[in-house]
Amino acid sequence: QLQLVESGGGLVQPGGSLRLSCAASGFILDYSAIGWFRQAPGKEREGVSSISGNGGIINYADSVKGRFTISRDNAKNTVYLQMNSLKPEDTAVYYCAASGTSYSGLGKSEYTYWGQGTQVTVSS
Repeated sequence: QLQLVESGGGLVQPGGSLRLSCAASGFILDYSAIGWFRQAPGKEREGVSSISGNGGIINYADSVKGRFTISRDNAKNTVYLQMNSLKPEDTAVYYCAASGTSYSGLGKSEYTYWGQGTQVTVSS
């Protein structure tokens, strides 16, 4: 059974950092692009970052460029999202998703498998 599980969310002050993890089971992560998405209350789910199966192609939304870093450890079947200089507007539920293809961008329709999400709250 294909499963993605996010972890690492929480409450952090503005300017702080968090690292999210997306652990995959039931399939080999090597062959799939992984995307991180977020959804704030009352807003559409938006793409934050994506990484190709071999890690060679990475995309970031303009709103997080220079602050967030995506990486993957295929040996651990895990993808990470390091989030620095967090802002209140980063508050959302963060989801990881797998497309099943070697490359995918930031469009949610490109992704087939989704995790349950982890809450990130940036507040003083």
